Amino acid sequence: MSRPLTVMLVAAEASGDDRGAGLAKALRRRLGDQVRFVGVGGSKMAAEGVESPFDIAEISILGLLEGLMAYPKILARVAETAELAARETPDVAVLIDSWGFTLRVADRLRKLDPKLPLVKYVGPQVWATRPGRAKTLAGKVDHLLTIHSFDAPFFEKEGLPVTFVGNGALNIDFSGADPDRLRRQLGIAPEHPILLVMPGSRPGEIERVLPAFEDAVMLLKADRPDLEVVIPAAPTVADMVRAKVAGWSRRAHVVEGDEAKLDAMKAATVALACSGTVTLELALAGAPMVVGYRLGKLTHTILKRLIRTPYITLFNIAAQAFIAPEFVQDDCNGPDLAKAVAARLDDPKLRADQVAAQFDALDRMGRGGPDPSEAAAEAVLQIVKKGS
Repeated sequence: MSRPLTVMLVAAEASGDDRGAGLAKALRRRLGDQVRFVGVGGSKMAAEGVESPFDIAEISILGLLEGLMAYPKILARVAETAELAARETPDVAVLIDSWGFTLRVADRLRKLDPKLPLVKYVGPQVWATRPGRAKTLAGKVDHLLTIHSFDAPFFEKEGLPVTFVGNGALNIDFSGADPDRLRRQLGIAPEHPILLVMPGSRPGEIERVLPAFEDAVMLLKADRPDLEVVIPAAPTVADMVRAKVAGWSRRAHVVEGDEAKLDAMKAATVALACSGTVTLELALAGAPMVVGYRLGKLTHTILKRLIRTPYITLFNIAAQAFIAPEFVQDDCNGPDLAKAVAARLDDPKLRADQVAAQFDALDRMGRGGPDPSEAAAEAVLQIVKKGS
């Protein structure tokens, strides 16, 4: 029997872990026991056979200052990843999202084996900021799998082959989601409104964003005693979220797992969400939302000079409009967030209009298209075949 195809998958945060797991499943559907996986990832990739040598939560870093402080640890983890590749001799490496970490891994893998095909899965958002990263990426990897249909020209002009595979967040199946199941499990009465709080999947986001969300929740609960607050916690930060919410003066339900998350998204009257992929998931579920985000002060000072779009939410970018209100940095505070959420809790028409506009934007982005994991798997196999 021939040696199974060895695929190295490297992800450093929750969204990448999800994409890596989807890609692994799709490759196994095609190849069965003729594929094996090695690399770095979280719990979802572990379930697909990727035994990570370390916990990715410690390198899920966002922000310039935070990145500088964590730099020695990141370099150590890059070295561990390269050592894993040296032992396992993969046939292809797929580096998922996480710009700083995966590019350093790409450098080490290139030195280790110049012939190893390197695939970047999710490119930097060069249409929003730092367009020079397109040229940088073209010099590091052999192929880009992109989740945005408008990405390709930015990278192809630098000589990097691009395959558009689509965004998995636009293909989530909510058919099995049951909002009543969530209410039963948490003891929430059918008539009580639910505020879904999504504080992010990185430790830095929890530290910076959750306090403002907590302030908003306290203000809203003071005026609405029947308001139920549900917080689906990403596996990368679940313990951290539970510890912080345990100290809140008013009750909130913290839930874990995909089933509970999808149930909660369908049950939400309104959502208060940290900017990120989760906003697409909420939009797919038909949840009107308010979006908040905070960066470290130094990072924000630098980035605000570089950002070329006024929007941070992907469906707002697609629509070129503030479909969901965005509160960034100092604007991401309890009173302002609470006011925007309250307006939606109190006005069914405002909620309905926002949901309709969100759906229109999702359609522009390719909602209902082919399964991105299947498209990514096919692209990876074609890249391997071409390089063999």
